[in-house]
Amino acid sequence: MNPYIDDDLAALAEHARRFATGRVAPGFLERDATRVLDRALMREMGEMGFIAPELAEEHGGQGMGCLAAGVIHEEIARADLSLSYINLLASLNGQILAEHGRPEVAGPWLQKLTRGKALFAIALTEPRGGSDAANLRLRVERAGDHYVINGEKTSISAADQADAVVVFGRTGPVESGAHGVTALLVPADAPGLTRNRFDCHGQRAIGRGSLFFENVRVPLDHRLGEENKGFVQVMQGFDFSRALIGLQVLAVARVALEETWDHVAQREAFGKPLSAFQGVSHPLADFDTQVEAARLLCLQTLWLKDRGAPHTAEAAMCKWWAPKLAYDAIHQCLLMFGHGGYDRGPMEQRLRDVLGFQIGDGTAQIMKTIVARTRAGRSAVPA
Repeated sequence: MNPYIDDDLAALAEHARRFATGRVAPGFLERDATRVLDRALMREMGEMGFIAPELAEEHGGQGMGCLAAGVIHEEIARADLSLSYINLLASLNGQILAEHGRPEVAGPWLQKLTRGKALFAIALTEPRGGSDAANLRLRVERAGDHYVINGEKTSISAADQADAVVVFGRTGPVESGAHGVTALLVPADAPGLTRNRFDCHGQRAIGRGSLFFENVRVPLDHRLGEENKGFVQVMQGFDFSRALIGLQVLAVARVALEETWDHVAQREAFGKPLSAFQGVSHPLADFDTQVEAARLLCLQTLWLKDRGAPHTAEAAMCKWWAPKLAYDAIHQCLLMFGHGGYDRGPMEQRLRDVLGFQIGDGTAQIMKTIVARTRAGRSAVPA
């Protein structure tokens, strides 16, 4: 019995799991090898209402709430973490567009997004530093009825595959920090925008890369939120995505643990199943306990968000704890399979996929600082 998941959400999760098992899981290893995101599969997810279901119906969503997005997200991630990035990016960017975009501009994009006909990227990180997210150098200047963008973004998920990008750039002076940043919606085919792709360790189907802006012109009505306030307004949405990331990586750890429990119960050594040895069963029991606790924290965070309650500290806890825990748990599972786990296959791919979340979307150190500031006050925990 889970206090956050009622019968309707449990039925939704089961519906998503059937789809993920039948349609997503079979291509898991192939997508990693080819680094090709399956657009047809993305459209299927959209047709089934699995993409950004928390958005209002007027924006193309189902009006289901953030917990609904969470239970779908973890079922897709169980089958393929890289493909579940579709859900993560759609929920984060969809929320930004719905809350801060002009309806006549954002509306058509939201319909494509929720139907699986468009993939969005979010461009915040720059080459000179990732954790100091407000200290941006990409320049955005007004020129008549347009903004002109010049600069570079890097380590952007889906950089070379996205159809549109939410871009954060500096419209105010450098010394203004977060209060001189503006967010813009930029179509990926805008003249002057070029991009590349990195050869990453994991999450290879979605990929990461850099975006290069050379006099890219965007109409003024493509601004998201107020000028010079984009960072402050839009960054609030990251509390949502941090909880989703927690569920995403923990889902991978959970399926790894399930498979490992089955393996150690069936394989024998010295006339006994491996699970009879405490050196095998106790580490798995430890990780099973922690994974279950971390999952409850992530669900609680989404439950708080659905009720409009503060959840910034909880979201930061999800983001620093879950990726490290998931990696450690999957690492232990891989070792339990011996050479079979070390060989190229599902377990080693899971390990590679979850590792990236200890780096991107906010490091553990930054997340712990957010928790500390929430508890002790920002003045007591200076930058």
